[in-house]
Amino acid sequence: MHRFKSSLRYPKFAAYSFVSKRFSHLETAGPLASLLGSRSVVRFRGPDTLKFLQGLLTNDVRRFGEPLGERTSTFPTPNLPALSVPPMYAALLTPQGRFLYDLFLYMPPRPEAKLDRNGSGPGSNSDESFQLFADVDATVLDELLQTFRKYRLRSKVEIENVAEDFSCWQRYGGNLSEKSLSAEEPEAASVGWGGGVDRTGVSASRGVNLGWQWFKDPRLDSLGFRGIFPSDTIPPLVEADKKTDEQNYLLWRLQKGVAEGSTEIPKGEAIPLEYNLVGLNAISFDKGCYVGQELVARTHHRGVIRKRAVPLRFLTDSGEEVEQKVAPGSEVKDDSSHKKVGTVTTALGCRGLGLLRLEDAFKGSGALIIQGREDVKVEAIRPDWWPAEWFQEHQQHSAVA
Repeated sequence: MHRFKSSLRYPKFAAYSFVSKRFSHLETAGPLASLLGSRSVVRFRGPDTLKFLQGLLTNDVRRFGEPLGERTSTFPTPNLPALSVPPMYAALLTPQGRFLYDLFLYMPPRPEAKLDRNGSGPGSNSDESFQLFADVDATVLDELLQTFRKYRLRSKVEIENVAEDFSCWQRYGGNLSEKSLSAEEPEAASVGWGGGVDRTGVSASRGVNLGWQWFKDPRLDSLGFRGIFPSDTIPPLVEADKKTDEQNYLLWRLQKGVAEGSTEIPKGEAIPLEYNLVGLNAISFDKGCYVGQELVARTHHRGVIRKRAVPLRFLTDSGEEVEQKVAPGSEVKDDSSHKKVGTVTTALGCRGLGLLRLEDAFKGSGALIIQGREDVKVEAIRPDWWPAEWFQEHQQHSAVA
């Protein structure tokens, strides 16, 4: 495998420099891969790991303790079994139900799921402690570790920063995200527990800390694949000419209407349902209690979310895309009523994400503008993954019924 030294770092604000006209390229290019310098990796290890996280996080982490079944789905890398536990997206909230941190949880490959030291067959069981890894927002890493350790009390769980040892990657693009099965990806035909032995895969699968793999992004299939890998290697299936800047992944997310991290989802302020965490599979309503559950459950069962994070496009009066003229925090208002509709939370070139009132967001082209920049029109885009009940007209119809 290729060796590299990561130098990518993430800005502190959700505003980014941008070199023009990349989005159309992303729709046809792929598979692209980005090292996510915006994310760090932590490890939870010990016999109380699942119990500890179950009482804190919005999702049901007990799944990591269940036996493997046919329901699991992965995108295998060399010499790993076709079935393993997929990752999970979850959040930690304040006691008042406001967003703090998001986490992608991964169960590392079990010893019996990797090749032995000779590379000739499955490894043997060991007595190593149960562990989960998580990729988290790098800008709040120290604060996040302190928060989890505060909740630990007498729980038998170690919480470690392993960012020097592991890195997070995303694989995405228009040519990749539409393919849901490994059989549809030509490069996948030669990997896994096939008849042949992939020597590169044998090397990658040896050792305690190796044998990692790509997984479908647990939020949306259209986001591609995600995984954590040893920091001194480039993951399998990443072509040298397809490794690209993380800003391309950000642009891909913005087009889908997906916020990530404690800057794009304002820490201590954001209501999880307004940032679509239910639709992104981050919240379970069937598990027991967790920190902040009461507000989330009450808001969900009330059934009406008046504001949501919505993908935005910035345009001129003539419909041409405008770049680098909108900053996070800019107000979006209705051009005719002059009423505030919402706020831009993230901006990259001519694309952005905004928390807008649904009643006003989709009135049509030219109806929305940026406060103080009346020459910049705002187009709110309906994501194709949104369920019908999220749209205002559906809520109004349900209320009348």
